[in-house]
Amino acid sequence: MNPHRVRLLNSDFDPLTLDETVDQVFEVVDGPGRGWLCTVNVAILMMMRSDPQLQRFVDRAACTVADGQPIVWLSRALRTPLPARVAGIDLVERVCARAAAADVGVHLLGASRAVVDEVTNRIHSAHPGVRLSFDDGYFDPTEAADRAARVAASGARILVVGMGVPRQERFIEDHWEAMGVDVAIGVGGSFDVLAGLRTRAPDWMQRSGLEWVHRLREEPRRLFSRYFSTGFRFLLLGGRAILLPRYRRR
Repeated sequence: MNPHRVRLLNSDFDPLTLDETVDQVFEVVDGPGRGWLCTVNVAILMMMRSDPQLQRFVDRAACTVADGQPIVWLSRALRTPLPARVAGIDLVERVCARAAAADVGVHLLGASRAVVDEVTNRIHSAHPGVRLSFDDGYFDPTEAADRAARVAASGARILVVGMGVPRQERFIEDHWEAMGVDVAIGVGGSFDVLAGLRTRAPDWMQRSGLEWVHRLREEPRRLFSRYFSTGFRFLLLGGRAILLPRYRRR
């Protein structure tokens, strides 16, 4: 475990930039160990509090980064600053770029067949020569072992799973040994954005921590209740973490 990890509420985070996170991925690929990388946003952080299996999965990660500007803000308020947000979408693109240069195979798993096929085509166009294989994420539990076997047969060293939380984490944990990859990365709904089905918030909204507003505008029915409940809990818990030490000192 990285001794410099930052504890925020119920999770430890590695204080890494996007480039440093990519470096970390390839240090694992080049080294003797194996492990998974978790990109944790506010919704996932709150979900972990009521899902012990998900909490244990993140606790055991080789690397955990903050995929949410509010988490970065909380770290600064607690005087244990994380350097930057590391978004899953950006991480997929940077990892594939490095994989193309290093001739390392990457397997994409998730979304529909049409979506993951489009993601693969776009990555191939951006990074010619990258060795990509893929499978869709629409399968029932009886087919999970077959998906894992296909990951192993691909020879990929890096697995990127976009099946939503906590389904993707359950799959990685249950089939970790069978897949034989060096690194697995869960990226939630990133494939839809990478395929162009959903737009990404402008840079200024991302920097301002307002990307959730953009996403809510695109998917109000699906996201409103989740953002309201998880955001409110995060504000309460974060506020308590900031104010309680000051109250005790007084």
